[in-house]
Amino acid sequence: MKNLKETKIETEKAILMCASFDSQKEQESSVVELERLAETAGVKVVGKMFQRIKDIVPATFMGQGKIQELAQMVEDTGADVVIFDDELSGSQTRNISDLVKVKVIDRSTLILDIFAMRATSNEGKMQVELAQLKYRMPRLGSFGGGEGGRYGGGVGMRGPGETKLEVNRRVVKDNIAKLEKEIEKLDAQRKIRRKARIESGVKKVAIVGYTNAGKSTLFNCITKAGIYADDKLFATLDTTTRSLYLDEGKQVVITDTVGFINKLPHEFIKAFASTLEESVMADVIVHVVDISNPEYQKQMEVVDNVLINLGASNIPVIVAINKTDAVASLPARKDNEVFISAKNNIGIDVLKGKIVQLLWNE
Repeated sequence: MKNLKETKIETEKAILMCASFDSQKEQESSVVELERLAETAGVKVVGKMFQRIKDIVPATFMGQGKIQELAQMVEDTGADVVIFDDELSGSQTRNISDLVKVKVIDRSTLILDIFAMRATSNEGKMQVELAQLKYRMPRLGSFGGGEGGRYGGGVGMRGPGETKLEVNRRVVKDNIAKLEKEIEKLDAQRKIRRKARIESGVKKVAIVGYTNAGKSTLFNCITKAGIYADDKLFATLDTTTRSLYLDEGKQVVITDTVGFINKLPHEFIKAFASTLEESVMADVIVHVVDISNPEYQKQMEVVDNVLINLGASNIPVIVAINKTDAVASLPARKDNEVFISAKNNIGIDVLKGKIVQLLWNE
């Protein structure tokens, strides 16, 4: 078994663990995305394990037999961390860690870790820190970077909230309250700008979509904004807004929002509520879909559900079927859909025309 004091390595090695009520096909599909998340966080996947469970064991999430299998795989592969595909409680995280003798994190912790890597603006960093503190506070002592530091830092332990988790709960609560006040101030400033836009009569368009669907690439293609875009999950977290002139001098304000993902941590939605409200306040939503992804229909459902939860279900939606150049054939097009390739500037004029049609009833 590996030395527990070996806490600092260049590239962490992970075992992905999926124990759920889902079918084998659904589990495998979810773990494909979990592996992509792990790679985005700079972790090398050295093993995967699946179990379709009938009941959740309160103490360890799954049965002792599977835990022993997992511990053996950890020893055989020399893994440094086990990443669960579903959310674990603090006690489950701690108990499993004690049994497998390495750090254990869950999907939500991994996503928040990636947010910490991607945030660049002061507001984005504060929102990530708030989400981290709220998620980790009930789990203090369960993580390597929490009380005790049993399994060191690394994935799941990064971000602006890291050092503030090494203190007691009362101080963490104070930090949460302070961050919420700071974000409220920024939210108030955003509301003033939003009110000015409404009073000016300028129409508002919001670009939404699953992470890595091509939202930022489309935003750059339409506005020439030059914001960072890459073939990575959560390549950008910060919301960007630009003015855009369409046909016949018609002007809109267009916003690129953060990408969504399946099993998005609730703390993320709460922390980023003020920026996600840009979707709710839009006159038209452009939902970008990566047609080249085999799971694109499921991804569409995830985005639709988030929009419903945000209260944006009554806003007209244009579905921009993106990356059409990467597939051999396309499905039948629906009335609210346009086929585009943001990377190759294909179908963009059609999309603009659709926006004009919806906003000005033309």
